[in-house]
Amino acid sequence: MIITRRSAVTAALALAPALATSKILAAPTASDEEDVLSTNAVLFDAEIPVAGNPKGDITIVEWSDYRCPYCKKVAPDLMQVVKDDGKIRLVLKDWPIFGGVSTDAAKLVLASKYQSKFLEAHEALIRAPSKLTESNLDETLKSGGIDVARATKDLDANRGTIEAILKRNDAQAKALGFQGTPSFIVGRFRVPGVLDVALFKQAIKDAREAAKKSDKK
Repeated sequence: MIITRRSAVTAALALAPALATSKILAAPTASDEEDVLSTNAVLFDAEIPVAGNPKGDITIVEWSDYRCPYCKKVAPDLMQVVKDDGKIRLVLKDWPIFGGVSTDAAKLVLASKYQSKFLEAHEALIRAPSKLTESNLDETLKSGGIDVARATKDLDANRGTIEAILKRNDAQAKALGFQGTPSFIVGRFRVPGVLDVALFKQAIKDAREAAKKSDKK
């Protein structure tokens, strides 16, 4: 089951029953595939490309919005921790809670995976120094090497799949009780809010220790 991490400092633990399942690395079952709230669906959504180390021992899932200033603030620290650690699977889930341009951006980022540039699209938008608007969305994506015309066509061709991903992301975030972006799952810990490098490292350490204890049972 996923464990709620109420505070990255105190590491107080509480159960989060919305994701009660067996070991996260167990082979998926038919029921898991049908349940968007299963651990398998939250950590291993096949429609979302994995950043970091695909074979890492700990998974971090982030729910973010490209117009969220706190998401932009935390992004460099998160990527630095993932790079330095070397054993983290990173799953970036678009949760466009601000609607409008945020939703358009999320859809284009997901469409960019069809040209193998999902992460580049994410990085271009999350690191953009200016506020994302309808007028600068395309240019911001182009600055990251994205073929926007192709992404637009891929979005039209795969609209059902992409909208289903966003629907799953939203359902999962709400079921976990997240109130806004950014929000995270670190291993089996629920971590809402902004973390810096030190707090990410502490959460990862706690997650690995919890995994070891679980494996011994």
